[in-house]
Amino acid sequence: MLIRYFAAARAAAGVSEETVPIPDGATVSEVADVLTARHPELGRVLTRCSYLLDEVAVRDLDAPATGAMLDVLPPFAGG
Repeated sequence: MLIRYFAAARAAAGVSEETVPIPDGATVSEVADVLTARHPELGRVLTRCSYLLDEVAVRDLDAPATGAMLDVLPPFAGG
């Protein structure tokens, strides 16, 4: 699965995107666990992030991560 990181998530992961093997049937929460294992600094950011799965907002982190792309979006401020 292609994972794209934005803002603080990008800084914590050290990359803007990467392809990560995800087990069949994994949930979005389980994908976050895989990402934390790959990038330990990312774990503290992921607890505050929202996600887009194939450009659709994820409301339930226990939903299956059946998609080709997951965007990791930390909270943004601005105006």
